[in-house]
Amino acid sequence: MGYMVMRFSTKEYFVRETYKSVRRNGFMSFASVSTVAVALLVLGMFLLLFLNTNNMAKHLESQVQISVYMQDAANDADLNNTKAAITKMPGVVKVTYIDKKAALKRFEERLGDQKQLLNALGKDNPFPNSFDVQVDKPERIKEVAPQISKLPKIETAKFGQEILENLFQLTRILRFGGVVLVFFLAMATLFIISNTIRLTVFARRKEVTIMKYVGATDWFIRWPFLLEGMSLGFIGAVLASIILALIYNSMVDRIHGTLQFLPILGASPLLWWVSLGLLVAGTAIGALGSFISLRKFLRV
Repeated sequence: MGYMVMRFSTKEYFVRETYKSVRRNGFMSFASVSTVAVALLVLGMFLLLFLNTNNMAKHLESQVQISVYMQDAANDADLNNTKAAITKMPGVVKVTYIDKKAALKRFEERLGDQKQLLNALGKDNPFPNSFDVQVDKPERIKEVAPQISKLPKIETAKFGQEILENLFQLTRILRFGGVVLVFFLAMATLFIISNTIRLTVFARRKEVTIMKYVGATDWFIRWPFLLEGMSLGFIGAVLASIILALIYNSMVDRIHGTLQFLPILGASPLLWWVSLGLLVAGTAIGALGSFISLRKFLRV
């Protein structure tokens, strides 16, 4: 029973000392919380940008297909033979025939309110008969497209691989930039929190020295300061998560209202996982900053 009371009293002492220290260093505590919040907010925004870019790349990858345009001289027999030949090619999973009228109608739908621009064409239909070819995996497109181009009465076989490759390149740049950004943001946050804890320890250096001499363990001395750093990091992460949620929810609503075709990730459960990551990161950075600051003062 006495051991349990002692443990409870020790924990109460840690919490009390942490609260007193945060209040005592009000300005530096505010600077630490603000730095953590700004750093993690930028990190969270970058992470959401990266996740949405990656999702967009996967969506486009699943939508990649080969558009095969026929020559005007191709007759019904040529169209049937072409479709049969494409269907037999390895990796082809679906071949959809689109006649001239369907192609024109599709284009009108894409123009929307601007479809009156087609009035200049009169009764002429400039669109050729075509096929949309879907393959089992995007890597197969570079193999299938040249084979299709060699078939009789084919005008051209096009695919959007260039766009996809540019998007993947952007994703790789974002991934590398994210690592660099995380490093510098973490260093800046560590520097501020370390200085905050260092000022606290310096103000109580005599107390720390006396505690060492009377037999207090390093961890007994260290815990209040670690809890202070963890608290500062946690509070900053909470603020960053709240601001990030407000910004992202507003952005998603606007995009869904104007650009519905964009494959934007929904706020839930994405924001929950990102916020959890920010909370863990903020708390860990706070603890590490405190640990670094205490190393010098515990060498008595």
